[in-house]
Amino acid sequence: MVSVPKQSNCIRCGTCCKKGGPSFHLEDKNLIEKGIILSKYIYTIREGEPVFDNVKGRLLTATTDIIKIKGGKHSWTCIFFDEDDTNCKIYKNRPIECRALKCWDTEELERIYSKNRLTRKDLLSEIKALWNLIEDHQARCSYKKINGFVNKLNTDKKNKAIEGILDIIQYDIHLRPLLAEKAGINPDMVDFLFGRPLTETIKMYNLQVEHKGDRYYLKPLNMSSKL
Repeated sequence: MVSVPKQSNCIRCGTCCKKGGPSFHLEDKNLIEKGIILSKYIYTIREGEPVFDNVKGRLLTATTDIIKIKGGKHSWTCIFFDEDDTNCKIYKNRPIECRALKCWDTEELERIYSKNRLTRKDLLSEIKALWNLIEDHQARCSYKKINGFVNKLNTDKKNKAIEGILDIIQYDIHLRPLLAEKAGINPDMVDFLFGRPLTETIKMYNLQVEHKGDRYYLKPLNMSSKL
């Protein structure tokens, strides 16, 4: 029987890059501050948000901000991965998770994965007006509030819960284009500043938002009936 040697080096297959962009740690702060990786290419998973943990292989709740590189259009593939050449476009300036990842030995990545997460506060707290707006959004649109309302959908407080969820989502919906229009913020940066749109993340609760006329409705995902 012929033995197959154990892999010990990267063969540039691109499998890891196609599973999603890396998360940022404090060691990566300069990459964003110096504009090596532009803010329009990153997004934030906010504290309290349900998120799939690739290391643990299950859905968990984010205990702090998780700032990540965006995927390509309609894809998880890291936006900096060149699929034609199976090459990283920012290889020399790749984040620490990319440097640590060895698909044949994930020990180093697992060691650093949940430590020293880079947060929006680390990057933006000195820009007072903007940071105040981010904090206000986080308070109004917190996942703790959303979880509380979701847990009441099967109780006699269902109508109040639906109203509460829709109020939060509508604030999130209207804030994003307003900032682009009034404050001149690049629309591509909004998912970094305020996290992913709640119209998308609400789907993790098996819910979706429908807009008809001037009203929004909450309904079960992939079902036409209203709650």
